Amino acid sequence: MGRKSMKSILSIVLCIITLPAFGSASRLKDLITIKGVRENPLVGYGLVIGLNGTGDGGGEITNTSLKKMFQTLGLNPQKEVTSKNVAAVIVTAKLPAFGRNGQKLDVTVSSIGDASSLAGGTLLVTPLKGGDGQIYAVANGPLSVGGLDKGKKFSTTARIPDGGIIEKELDISFNDKKAIRMALNNPDFTTAARIERTINQELGGKYATAADATTIDVIIPSSYERKVVELIANIENFKVIADVSAKIVINERTGTLVAGGDIVLKKSAVSHRDMVLEVKGGDEVSGKRSIVALEQATTINDLVKALNALGTTPEDLISIFQALKQNGALLAEIELI
Repeated sequence: MGRKSMKSILSIVLCIITLPAFGSASRLKDLITIKGVRENPLVGYGLVIGLNGTGDGGGEITNTSLKKMFQTLGLNPQKEVTSKNVAAVIVTAKLPAFGRNGQKLDVTVSSIGDASSLAGGTLLVTPLKGGDGQIYAVANGPLSVGGLDKGKKFSTTARIPDGGIIEKELDISFNDKKAIRMALNNPDFTTAARIERTINQELGGKYATAADATTIDVIIPSSYERKVVELIANIENFKVIADVSAKIVINERTGTLVAGGDIVLKKSAVSHRDMVLEVKGGDEVSGKRSIVALEQATTINDLVKALNALGTTPEDLISIFQALKQNGALLAEIELI
């Protein structure tokens, strides 16, 4: 990577970390989830037929499944049936929180045998079960692999848009609830306390209680009895400034650094390769090589600007941040991904 490319990366990093620690207020809808309102995974085992010689070509599971299918259809083969036009597959889908009977679902079909491709195949009727073992949907239909003309590598996985139909609904009734529980997507005590305060101010009473950094319980006000959906709709649109922790995320494989929150540097000095960096309380500067002097409480933004002026590479930044953290001069969490 050339010097020009490295400076471009540093500029991108700089743009990212110049974002203010406290941004504009966010809707609670973007910060929380409501207990009971979630998707549920469904899974089933099925057979794909109609393949052009790219199926399993045998195998105990596939052959046994074919024999049972023929028996279900009124046939009674004496021997197991072997075919390269059939493949054993696992079918997965997601049941929406308020899915209703007859509603259609997208399903994903993945080969579990030796099939080389599922292109052109058709999924036989396959029951899809939830975690409790009950059947909530059935799936079938022609498979869509896509991208084969562009050298698609994963032709053993396919999708069937609207290939599933819900057969059983989840029993969720919100209007009868006396309380609701909300969970923060990113647990944080400060944000939880702000949400509690905001809800109580907007509803005009002590209805919300933050139980911990994740959980906020809300008692249904008498004015919203049997109107819980309306209450949730209002709460979702309340706005709160989410607190951002001081954190630097580093991807060493790509040389990407993203920083957020109130990250402050304490008085320190760093010597790295042919440069010396000082973060100090006064104006005194000393040293024989390239030196950058920064005041105490310097932000990461100022640090990156100074290092960028010296032509520092992303790899240099990673090493410097890690050293500052180890020394205690950088008050922020560093996460490597």
